[in-house]
Amino acid sequence: QVHLVESGGGLVQAGGSLRLSCAASGRTFSTYTMGWFRQAPGKEREFVAATSWSGGTTYYTDSVKGRFTISRDNAKNTVDLQMNSLKPEDTAVYYCAADIHSSSAYFRRINPEYWGQGTQVTVSS
Repeated sequence: QVHLVESGGGLVQAGGSLRLSCAASGRTFSTYTMGWFRQAPGKEREFVAATSWSGGTTYYTDSVKGRFTISRDNAKNTVDLQMNSLKPEDTAVYYCAADIHSSSAYFRRINPEYWGQGTQVTVSS
């Protein structure tokens, strides 16, 4: 069982940066593939980024490549999403997710087993 709590959302101007953090409970955090999804108003949820259990492999959706960086600290049971050069189209509720069965390569195609409650990111133009 994994409990996920996101933090770090807020309001930022276009071009600015935010860092989201996801704190996980559970002794087996390091065995889970972790990732971030987002959902904008009126749109379907979409994959943003994923990291393997070791943090050695990462994947991103094309629209955030070069701007967002996912990282994890297994000693602290956290996974972060550094978001730079933010655009208004990045506005969404961002969700942290975890799954023990999926690799990071397939994380975008699955419905992860565990989800956080979400944190709002709003980018003004």
